[in-house]
Amino acid sequence: MPHGSNRRRRPPEEEDRHEIGQDLSLLSVRELDERIGLMKDEIARLEADKIKKHATRSAADQFFKR
Repeated sequence: MPHGSNRRRRPPEEEDRHEIGQDLSLLSVRELDERIGLMKDEIARLEADKIKKHATRSAADQFFKR
């Protein structure tokens, strides 16, 4: 990064991490696209786990019905 740049860089371990509500002004369009992709992947993972847990719950409910 050129000396005297006004752009603050985050430590490398924080580069790919996104926090809800964080300031987006320092992110490039490419960085925003990458984070959107990561978040879409995480949403899909959450939805898949929700479906799995719902199926497990339904199976348990059926098993314990008299």
